[in-house]
Amino acid sequence: MTYASRRKSIVLIKRVLAGLVAAPTLVAVLQLHAVQAEDDPFSQFPLVIHCKYNETYHAFYISRVSHDGVATYVASDRIAGTITLDGKAKAIGGAGGGSCVGKTLVELRASQQAYDLKP
Repeated sequence: MTYASRRKSIVLIKRVLAGLVAAPTLVAVLQLHAVQAEDDPFSQFPLVIHCKYNETYHAFYISRVSHDGVATYVASDRIAGTITLDGKAKAIGGAGGGSCVGKTLVELRASQQAYDLKP
């Protein structure tokens, strides 16, 4: 084997090895991107939760989901609440609460107070 062909073989081996190292990284990046695209936080929470507060029924609409998984719901009269996928509903601001406070999403769905928007 000549020096030139040995050098070409070494370069070829380095390229193959570099491709083997880069391939799993590329696969991981593509999988991460697919998970992020499918992991829509709004799809995990109901669109509307209705509660009785001060003898009035209110529709609370999902407003935002923070990076730590806390969903905020708002209604008229500047009242709001939060809930997580595995936690209980909490009122924001006032000391009072309505018929949703202390319930989980499972309980709100079971009592037909939570409405999902599904195509």
